[in-house]
Amino acid sequence: IFRGTLSKRGVRVITGLGKYFRQIDKNRNGFLSQAAFKEALKVFHLEVPEGDFESLWLILDDSKSDKVDYGEFTRAIFGEMNEYRKAFVRKAYMKLDFNKTGSVPMVDVRKCYCAK
Repeated sequence: IFRGTLSKRGVRVITGLGKYFRQIDKNRNGFLSQAAFKEALKVFHLEVPEGDFESLWLILDDSKSDKVDYGEFTRAIFGEMNEYRKAFVRKAYMKLDFNKTGSVPMVDVRKCYCAK
C-alpha cells in the first residue's frame, strides 16, 4: 500500500502520521489500536478498502495483540536502516550523550539540533 518511491507528499504524509500518532498516544506506550490506526488513515486521506485494511492490519499486528507498535509501522514503511545510516545515527547519538548515560534529555537535543 505504501511501498515504492515516496513522493514529497508521501514523505509529508508519513512524517505527519508520526506526529499524529504521538499526539493520539495519550498514555505514551508507543502502540495504536485498530480504530486509532484506521482513523489516522482517514485523517491523512489514505483510502484503504476494508479488505486491504484487514490484510494490512494482520501484517502490522503480527503479535495478534490488537495493537500496532508505531516503531514497527515505521520500519514496515521505510525498512531497516542500512549500515551507513546506522553508523551516522550512532555517531550523532554519541555526540548528544556526551556524559555516556544512555539517555539524552530533550533539553540537550534542543541545544544541539535545529529542525529548520
